Amino acid sequence: MRGRTAMGKDMNTPISRRNFTRLALGAAAGCAVGPALAATEEDALTSYVPDSQDQPRLLRRISGLRMRNWEDYFDNLNKDAILCDTNDRVLHYWGADGFYRVFPTSVPLTDQLTRRGRTEITLKRPEPEWRPTQNMLKRNPDLPKYVGPGPENPLGIRALNLSWPAYRIHGTNDIRKIGRQSSNGCIGLFNEHIVVVYERAQVGTPVLLI
Repeated sequence: MRGRTAMGKDMNTPISRRNFTRLALGAAAGCAVGPALAATEEDALTSYVPDSQDQPRLLRRISGLRMRNWEDYFDNLNKDAILCDTNDRVLHYWGADGFYRVFPTSVPLTDQLTRRGRTEITLKRPEPEWRPTQNMLKRNPDLPKYVGPGPENPLGIRALNLSWPAYRIHGTNDIRKIGRQSSNGCIGLFNEHIVVVYERAQVGTPVLLI
């Protein structure tokens, strides 16, 4: 989609971040998302033009927003399923009720910080607090030792712990990170999007990072 002018359905009106968020949350409010609606949402994702809150353009930071089939990665959707694609910089969420969404994400800064493979959600944290790991402090000694819940928290407003220590799927209060290689190992989403994922996911939901 690079190089293409990003427009809304009438091909004249750009889709702002506010309208994109309204579309995303509106779809999430309904129960199941059928194929036609999923395709519409993919169009919205690929034609999304960030507004002044979110410059430079998110489109330039995302390599792919392809739709995928859950059967290629999971045996069942008994507890829903999450696929984090670190190359495309997106998170795919499939629900047992037919829900399907693709969310843009931040991904780890380097291959050395990236962990791939199968894991699962082990804890849901509605008001996450944050402490840097020892390795993070070695890389950046100026980091604060602790940040409580609130607007300055690097984990945003929700966090999902994975079975791998110190790895999470979480929100972010720095929207410049989304679509970039910008994390220390975690997968970050817009706060609006982590709320959708958080509300649907459960302890035991399988997660695959590729």
